[in-house]
Amino acid sequence: MAVTASLPSTFDDWIGQFGDWQRKVGFDTAWLGDYKFEAKYDFENVKPTIEFGDYAGKPKWERPLQIPHQNIRDALLHLITVQGDTEFASVEQQRHLLTSAPTEYDRKSALRIMAEEQRHGWQMCHLLMTYFGKEGAIEAKKLLERNANDGNRLLGSFNEPTKNWLDFFVFTQFVDRDGKYQLKMLSHSAFKPLAASMGPMLKEESFHLGTGSNGLRRIVKQDTIPLPVLQRAFNRWIPTAFDLFGKDGSTSSEWAYVWGIKGRYDEDTNTSPVTDKRMLNAYNRDLYRQEIVREVEIINKSVAPGKPKLIVPDGKFHRAIGEHVGQEWTVDGQPWKGKGSYADYLGSVLPTKEDDAVLAECFKQEWIAAKAA
Repeated sequence: MAVTASLPSTFDDWIGQFGDWQRKVGFDTAWLGDYKFEAKYDFENVKPTIEFGDYAGKPKWERPLQIPHQNIRDALLHLITVQGDTEFASVEQQRHLLTSAPTEYDRKSALRIMAEEQRHGWQMCHLLMTYFGKEGAIEAKKLLERNANDGNRLLGSFNEPTKNWLDFFVFTQFVDRDGKYQLKMLSHSAFKPLAASMGPMLKEESFHLGTGSNGLRRIVKQDTIPLPVLQRAFNRWIPTAFDLFGKDGSTSSEWAYVWGIKGRYDEDTNTSPVTDKRMLNAYNRDLYRQEIVREVEIINKSVAPGKPKLIVPDGKFHRAIGEHVGQEWTVDGQPWKGKGSYADYLGSVLPTKEDDAVLAECFKQEWIAAKAA
């Protein structure tokens, strides 16, 4: 019978449990070399006053006791917990790929990403342990007990198997890019230690996005993996990234904005008042979709003449949360009216066992171009 770890009473206690988690998921700390985990706060670049919501203009909260209501404190605890959950999950999803990297550059890039994702989880647990007492300790402990490979992480994308290196590059391009949006929205938080955590995390996250973007361009340039296989991988992962923004018409996003704890992605440049706070998830998701459309346009510049261009699936396609769950929409956003069942249609536009076989053969060849010097 598995032994359940005791509740950590100090951050050093939690660090011991973090080491147990690394061993449990098979992450060899020798791979890290001289990399050191540490909590990083950039207080100097955090605005001193609350930027939006009902408390706008008042000093940002530096300690939980300054937070005016318990429900705001509970919401902050949840936001920090969810963010930390995603960080550890991605390591669980990707660790097994280190033994099959196409190049040493890619192995080192993936290893750096996994180290930084662990640091981001470490950062969230430092917040939980330092500022949220026993409740924070409970959540910090749980972050090391859930596992993506058991399917019990908090958000859908982070329970999806990352089966191969194509998945890795699609994930880092699209799902990690959603992560950038979440971090940027939290960087405006009224809780100063959370806002101060985001700057260092965003700097590290930029490398993750660059790895995905560069990897996909190199794949398309090499032209070994068939574009329809790549498109079906897009169709699998991008809807999960859309889901990460949450439901349209969300009271949670409304109150997070009213309380000043999570802003719009473009909060620092958007001077327009929010007219419908319940639709902030949709607003931020739309900004994200516009960005990934631009990213795919860049990737398409490497597509050989005469071959089909890659696309971003419509926001209604294959959604697991929100108003379009269970509805039958095509990849290009049209109501499904084709012959056969909608399940058959999904089988033609999502990754298949045949795709796995094709990729297995591709991976025996030169399937990704060398990184440009």
